[in-house]
Amino acid sequence: MISPELVKSLKSYNIKKFSSDLSAGIIVGIVALPLAIAFAIASGVAPEQGLYTAIVAGFIISLLGGSKVQIGGPTGAFVVIVYGIIQQYGFAGLAAATMMAGLMLIIMGICRMGILVKYIPYTIITGFTAGIAVTILATQIGDFFGLTTGPVPGDFTGKIAVYVATFKTWNPYATGIALVSLVLIFIWPLFCKKIPGSLVVIIVVTVTAKLCDLPVDTIGSRYGSIPASLPAPQLPAFNLEIIRELFSPALSIAVLAAIESLLSAVVADGMIGAKHDSNMELIAQGAANIVSPLFGGIPATGAIARTATNIKNGGRTPVAGIIHALTLLLIMFFFGRYAVYIPMAALAAVLVSVAWNMAGIPAIKALLRGQKSDIAVLAVTFFLTVFIDLTVAIEVGLVCAAFFFIKKMIDLSTIREMGAVPAKPVHPRSQTDTAETEQTTAYDIPPGTFVFEIEGPLFFGTIQKFEEATARTGIEFKVLILRMQNTIYLDAGGIHVLEQLYESCRKRNVILLISEIHTQPYMLAIKTGLTVKLGNENFFGSLPEALVRSASICGKQ
Repeated sequence: MISPELVKSLKSYNIKKFSSDLSAGIIVGIVALPLAIAFAIASGVAPEQGLYTAIVAGFIISLLGGSKVQIGGPTGAFVVIVYGIIQQYGFAGLAAATMMAGLMLIIMGICRMGILVKYIPYTIITGFTAGIAVTILATQIGDFFGLTTGPVPGDFTGKIAVYVATFKTWNPYATGIALVSLVLIFIWPLFCKKIPGSLVVIIVVTVTAKLCDLPVDTIGSRYGSIPASLPAPQLPAFNLEIIRELFSPALSIAVLAAIESLLSAVVADGMIGAKHDSNMELIAQGAANIVSPLFGGIPATGAIARTATNIKNGGRTPVAGIIHALTLLLIMFFFGRYAVYIPMAALAAVLVSVAWNMAGIPAIKALLRGQKSDIAVLAVTFFLTVFIDLTVAIEVGLVCAAFFFIKKMIDLSTIREMGAVPAKPVHPRSQTDTAETEQTTAYDIPPGTFVFEIEGPLFFGTIQKFEEATARTGIEFKVLILRMQNTIYLDAGGIHVLEQLYESCRKRNVILLISEIHTQPYMLAIKTGLTVKLGNENFFGSLPEALVRSASICGKQ
């Protein structure tokens, strides 16, 4: 049932909760101001468009979302995608792609796909997040050093080439502002954790630069004035060709919005001891990304840092998120005209600090100490994000992760000849069973009987092992027993191999028996008709029963 968290929260709402939500919402709104402007500029759009996004999308995400405390708005994760789309298709193309992504998110939520997004491997998430951090850092080099670059290309190598070519235009005043701002951002929490360092930097540096009349670029000198109200909604142009061209960028936006918003919601759950509705959250994210472009906004998702700020300041219901959006609207209305004095170097410092926090250095160090397959997936995803495209990075990362997983399953699967060897207990229950297992007597395998034990899943990846094991026996036998007590999974490829084995046995007048088959493989064998082909009487719950049947067959023959 579709039910926003706001509806549930209002059933037990009171003045005490409103007081907490009010203070938290106002603080988060103030925190979001410099971030919204900075992310918009880094994405290649006007600064006010970041504010539009934080106000409109932030309001809708809190109104319809499945999390009690999620704060939505523009985030650093979208900088790479948005900048690339703007460079190629302009804002009209971005608006169309964002609305298409919103529709995809709603469909994902309705189809209850929220849980699937959580299964994207951790290595891929770490890799593309670090890649995005590096890309954000690359977008800020020009403003950090005060370079006069002109239009900058969207690709990483193109940006670096432009910076190298224009480094002779370096502005030491801009670099000084950026360095002071960066240091202040990182040391400010040592003195005060309630007020964010980014906000303090914007205020202090802006006032200083204005009073000292420092020769640095500001928002006003580059973008002009900032409107004091939301624009009238406007629908972007849509046609079949635009949908076809923008489908891949839209899919990137949708996947990234889903991943980031649900990760943020999971983090928030851990902080407040609650549980969010992932499908309702996807629907809210979809609605926000459909409406935001109508007002000139860019893609939005759940913002982990702002959500954490909300929680730490007492926000416990979606009302705090709604107040955050209204606070931003009031700030834009009354104080928006002063934002034009903010130095671009100060915003660059804010985004450099965001990139540093996004990079996840501790997580990367931990992964680099792990297995080679995880390192490979991490590296592939990281470098493809930086040098190619986020969509390609996720797709190739998933393929690599799937390949390594299959390889691990193949390595873990073994097909061994049993012969007269000690048998394993069918269902070992604890460590205390070890001694008993070692003392178990060997099974008495009748003459003319050959027993194979399959360890691990029998699927398309282990088929070759199985075929090689059965081919190399070179032994004449009348009954072949497959012991499948450790095979909990079977796929169509495994069924096909068993059918081939049955046909091979039938031509040699060998009877095929199956023992200790688990539920999933057995149900699949029933559905595919394998049990009828082999004969229901040739499936046994234990190896001793199969051996008795084998002795009977061999005795008659």
